[in-house]
Amino acid sequence: MSAKRISGTEVARAIENDLREQVSEMRRKSPGFQPRLAIVQVGGREDSNVYIRMKLKAAENIGILAEHIKLPRDYNQAELLTKLNSLNDSPFVHGIIVQMPLDSTEKIDSHLITDAVSPHKDVDGLNTQNEGRVALGDMSGFVPCTPAGVLELIKGTGVSIAGKNAVVLGRSRIVGTPVAELLKWEHATVTVCHSKTRNLSEITKTADILVVAIGKPELVRGSWIKPGAIVIDCGINPIPDSSKSSGQRLVGDVSYSEAVQVASHVTPVPGGVGPMTVAMLMRNTLLAAKRQLDRLIAPAWPLTPLRLKTLSPVPSDIAIARAQKPKHIAQLAEEIGLFPNEVSQYGNTKAKISLSVLDRYRDQKGGKYIVVAGITPTPLGEGKSTTLLGLVQALGAHRGKNAFACMRQPSQGPTFGVKGGAAGGGYSQVIPMEDFNLHLTGDIHAVTAANNLLAAQMDARIFHELTQKDGPLYDRLVPKVKGVRKFSPIQLRRLKKLGINKTDPEALTPEERTKFARLNIDVNKIMWNRVVDLNDRYLRKITIGQSPTEKGFTRETAFDISVASEIMAVLALGKDIDDIKERLASMVVALDKDGEPVTADDLGVTGALMVLLKDAFEPTLMQSLEGTPVLVHTGPFANIAHGCSSILADKIAMKLAREGGYVATEAGFGSDIGMEKFFDIKCRASGDAPHCAVIVATVRALKMHGGGPAVSPGLPLHDVYVQENLELLSKGLCNLGKHISNGNKFGVPVVIAINRHGNDTEAELKLVKEFAEKNGAFRAVVCSHWARGGAGALELADAVIAACDRPAAFRYLYPLELPLADKIRAIAVEMYGAGRVEYTDDVLAKIRNFTEKGYDKLAVCMAKTSNSLTGDPTIKGAPTGFTLRINDIFVSVGAGFIVPMVGDISKMPGLPTRPSIYDIDLDTKTGEIQGLF
Repeated sequence: MSAKRISGTEVARAIENDLREQVSEMRRKSPGFQPRLAIVQVGGREDSNVYIRMKLKAAENIGILAEHIKLPRDYNQAELLTKLNSLNDSPFVHGIIVQMPLDSTEKIDSHLITDAVSPHKDVDGLNTQNEGRVALGDMSGFVPCTPAGVLELIKGTGVSIAGKNAVVLGRSRIVGTPVAELLKWEHATVTVCHSKTRNLSEITKTADILVVAIGKPELVRGSWIKPGAIVIDCGINPIPDSSKSSGQRLVGDVSYSEAVQVASHVTPVPGGVGPMTVAMLMRNTLLAAKRQLDRLIAPAWPLTPLRLKTLSPVPSDIAIARAQKPKHIAQLAEEIGLFPNEVSQYGNTKAKISLSVLDRYRDQKGGKYIVVAGITPTPLGEGKSTTLLGLVQALGAHRGKNAFACMRQPSQGPTFGVKGGAAGGGYSQVIPMEDFNLHLTGDIHAVTAANNLLAAQMDARIFHELTQKDGPLYDRLVPKVKGVRKFSPIQLRRLKKLGINKTDPEALTPEERTKFARLNIDVNKIMWNRVVDLNDRYLRKITIGQSPTEKGFTRETAFDISVASEIMAVLALGKDIDDIKERLASMVVALDKDGEPVTADDLGVTGALMVLLKDAFEPTLMQSLEGTPVLVHTGPFANIAHGCSSILADKIAMKLAREGGYVATEAGFGSDIGMEKFFDIKCRASGDAPHCAVIVATVRALKMHGGGPAVSPGLPLHDVYVQENLELLSKGLCNLGKHISNGNKFGVPVVIAINRHGNDTEAELKLVKEFAEKNGAFRAVVCSHWARGGAGALELADAVIAACDRPAAFRYLYPLELPLADKIRAIAVEMYGAGRVEYTDDVLAKIRNFTEKGYDKLAVCMAKTSNSLTGDPTIKGAPTGFTLRINDIFVSVGAGFIVPMVGDISKMPGLPTRPSIYDIDLDTKTGEIQGLF
């Protein structure tokens, strides 16, 4: 008989055609997606180069982007492991192979190297995890390429494997052993032979299927083969042949000329198993890419929620937080679609997220965008952060939606003052709450350092200009280094700004040198204060420069709280690192003696600020009590800044949440302050349009607006707040109505979340709900998330989902082109209910100055009390027709807004008589923090 020739070349060609179609289908699903294979080679063996060229050609033919990473022969094991780790972590590499043998002058453990390739990218199938899966019949990993090709060729004959006797010659981990395992799981009876096997030819003659991978030329003769057997020859050996120009030819481990006389099917060499190995490598690479693409476009994350065990009465916030063990942050990051190189862990419960995520997901449509604000609050707060977290826990852990919470990092001022932390409360919190409320990942400290470096440089520059003549000042600013004088890049930018088109320091005229060297800062028109992240009333006004070394050059200044720094607002409003740098450079710190602005760039400090803030550019990933993701980034106050978390955090969250997901972000205080700034400042800067606004209301706050007694931290609530009082509540509903009206003016549906407190009665809650829905709310729901977690906010989640499904009609309150006074009036009248706006003469003069400099086209960020719709914190309800007085105004050019000051607003809070400091302690035995809330 004459055997049928099994052409691996033809089978491989058919497989590659199918793979090409699969690549096209992937690109239809995600146009920017391309499968990528990294081929790592140490040294330059010519036989390895031949194999690599075959792989590169096949990859190109299919549409796989294959990169040949050539490493020198002196590459050592540690360096190779580092290279593999970087490829493992890269989201842009789907498959990795290390070309064997390693042609290195250094000692390298090849088994360690193959195990160093991630099992998820091990398209050679040589990682021990993948080998182990095959041994156990689990084909969910990657099957080694040559064994997989052997199986395809056997199946291609049409002969059933089940029940056949199979003999495998060779037990290598690359071919023989995995082939035997694959045949076993195809239900063959398998015998493995090796160099110590006796009566080898007798055993091979029992084989219905004979696979030979022993590395000896033409070892298996025709007499060793059972008539009608299938013979797969995996060997490839050069033997001398004088008839060939090369002096040799390739043969297998089987005598092909004899085998074809006995077998039913036999593979040739070359053209048999070889092409199949490459085809299977390509198939594995596509499988790896498809798995990543499926993960990328899957409508829902494989999120593992954390189960809540709620108690009644509800324990303290810190007791609840401590009772819940968080997921490892690496697990959460993987669940939401992040790769290891995009995650910088700070311990096990928090991590910085790389901005490179935005580039990887650039073609991904984002999720629905939700802002959570409140009504005019009591000094105790109405649970806005708690509601935000309850909503996201309900969406993510209970409704199965991809849902992110984006929050500000809390300042340590309130944490050690009266208000306490901002991690939410009850069973709707960020955990660990101690980390969240204290240093977190150090971003606020970075802002503090950057702010104060700028202040130090400004005062030092003033001192040096006052104590030096023009020539020495210029020489010190542009010194000779090794006999060469040159401008730094930031100094060249200043020259360009001054209109001096020269780059050689020696070429400047004396007048140009003076113009370059002297900023001539007017010490009476300095706008930049130092900051510290604590409440310290005695820093509201200080004198600096009192040391004798400062030669009597003193001036009055002040400290602000760190979160009031313009740098914090810049971080929050920057769209990318370049945008942040431009904003930092343009920050105006003072005016010179001619009334012209002096910027951070003029002081030469922009690059240094960028370096200090480098890690603070990235948001921090944490989790809620129910294991849903939370991004924490920046922390500008809402009454003295714009009061929103960062644009970058929101953008990353929306990309990760994907088209069917939800991102809920907070805006400080009420709709009149934080929400208006979110819409008119943050959304204008980001270009993102919100789909829904959630406004948090409480019976307690509405009773206060109805004329109830003052609510003060640390003092018991008056009886009217703990007993049913529908009359008082009815009088205060006007405040809720005003906030609903404010939200509707921006064209987004408004959902009212009525945050239930323990003393609220059903009649009171019903009254608030009915009023809201009759006065413009899309829906109003009663929430019990503080006591029940996400389960207590399911109705709120459903209302938000329904609101987000409505067609969007978002609009800003005012166009930037309006005159500055008209923009201020629009906010005062439309958001606060004022009848007119009144300015001091000094404010009017500043407005004229800002207009001359073009700052009037910036957005407006009102600095106003959060305790009233008016500028007077004692006035409650929703008054109309009042006069709003603007006492001062300043510009934050880097942040991109002008800040009118309404009433007496301090940028440095003070500590009360009894701050929470008294309750905070560290258990020296356990290391646990006590007393945070």
